[in-house]
Amino acid sequence: MRFRPCIDIHQGKVKQIVGETLSANYKQVVENFVSELDPGYYAAMYKSDQLSGGHIIMLGSGNEAAASRALKEYPGGLQIGGGITAENAEDYLKQGASHVIVTSYIFRNGELDGNHLEKIVSAIGKEKLVIDLSCKQREGKWYVVTNQWKTFSNFELNQENIQKLEGYCDEFLVHAVDVEGKRSGVQESLARQLAQWVHIPTTYAGGARSIEDLEIFNKLTKGKLDITIGSALDIFGGNLPYKEVVAFCKQLF
Repeated sequence: MRFRPCIDIHQGKVKQIVGETLSANYKQVVENFVSELDPGYYAAMYKSDQLSGGHIIMLGSGNEAAASRALKEYPGGLQIGGGITAENAEDYLKQGASHVIVTSYIFRNGELDGNHLEKIVSAIGKEKLVIDLSCKQREGKWYVVTNQWKTFSNFELNQENIQKLEGYCDEFLVHAVDVEGKRSGVQESLARQLAQWVHIPTTYAGGARSIEDLEIFNKLTKGKLDITIGSALDIFGGNLPYKEVVAFCKQLF
């Protein structure tokens, strides 16, 4: 289990947001934390701590310049997602992203768009692509949600579907949207199932708030999945020391 750091950018600033409040069902986005520090500051810190494979997520438009500063601070060390298409993916790789992350580009109108998936793989190669399978639970099953987690797709997370997608990408990123940003503990059933299903590097995000949560997560996934933590970290206004998380995960990996 590796710790994968994150930089979430909203309206040009590094923030930690309760993910589901990006939905039109909510009148106002709930912000757990808004940083006065530049995204490049966090990228430089992750570089100094030798944390690779973290991700920058652009939450909406107008975040491109801020994201670019982070990429330039840590070339080759961070992935980037949010508004990625076959047309702009190569540009982000040239700016220094190790991979690009896609959800809404390949999940369109509630379905997996095979043409778009083939198009972006053709543009950059599967080895540079991360597919975001961020999901919510409905009727006891997990479904990919898109458009800043506002829209349910008909794509169910299960072993068969995941194995099909593994041929098109290098990694998966999975936000457990129901607990994302809530510091309520990891979504154990989802994490356990993902560990059983995946055969490529996969990062789980959502709910982790303590070293005990990391211990639980590592045990139930048998170390097979990586994890990211946002709102709970002291660098994002939480109580969990970032340095303790880094040290804990490095002794496991």
